[in-house]
Amino acid sequence: MEWLNYHHLLYFWTVAREGSVTRAAGELRLGQPTVSTQIRTLEEALGEKLFTRVGRNLALTEVGRVVFRYADDIFSLGRELLDAVKDRPTGRPILFQVGIADVIPKLIAYRLLRPAFELSAPVRLVCREGKPDRLLAELAVHDLDLVLTDAPLGPTHKVKAFNHLLGECELTFFGSAPLARAHRRGFPRSLHGAPVLLPTDNTTLRRALDQWFDTEGIRPVVMSECEDNALLDVFGAAGVGMFAAPAAIEKEIRREYGVEVIGRVGSVRERFYAISIERKLKHPAVVAIVEAAREKMFG
Repeated sequence: MEWLNYHHLLYFWTVAREGSVTRAAGELRLGQPTVSTQIRTLEEALGEKLFTRVGRNLALTEVGRVVFRYADDIFSLGRELLDAVKDRPTGRPILFQVGIADVIPKLIAYRLLRPAFELSAPVRLVCREGKPDRLLAELAVHDLDLVLTDAPLGPTHKVKAFNHLLGECELTFFGSAPLARAHRRGFPRSLHGAPVLLPTDNTTLRRALDQWFDTEGIRPVVMSECEDNALLDVFGAAGVGMFAAPAAIEKEIRREYGVEVIGRVGSVRERFYAISIERKLKHPAVVAIVEAAREKMFG
């Protein structure tokens, strides 16, 4: 296994910052020949020239600039490590990496994640959207801190993680103003033979809606099936058909897409889960999200 000599890297980093071997040697309290020798040793180990001479000064080569960026990060992290151990503020934002299942409406995801930005410590949020199975695999290897989804982790999954129910809410059907006027009276029977937009059949919500339609004896005309909730909302705003969304974001959907409420379905509940590798939540952003969801958003 190849190992990087961090002393050599430190000498290189200092020369690059100071702009000359002479000034770097003074900073390091070493002789100039020692510093020059150590940099040549680093260049031999990397197989690349790191400096080129421009007149009396040294300039970084293209590879040298890459190595300098890495060295800058390495030694910055080293200083932060000492600060953290000595309980001094590091000034670095808390990295918070979240996987969002592609079936989660964007407005729900925003409402759920918003408390992370309200913490006293700064947070840098990284969001990755995808299929739940892929996101759970990333969670298992600690590439994610949390996964937001609409279904709990089942026994068939081999990922050792824990479900945290954030809350549940009923569904609201929305439509453009003409569709709302035509179908609000007599809801939900008014959906029979009416144009609707549905999520694709591989989603928990679609299965719940299909079961509800069967129970109520309703046969709507399916105008479109959308895997992307945002696209479904856009079609709904254009008047292509009526669509269902969580009642928890009813106000936001009306404001964002200019649609009207047609009716609410209390017997169909949509649930949202946070899945983490922690049974007892510790990450400050995760704790804030779970508490806010349970107490405010779905409380």
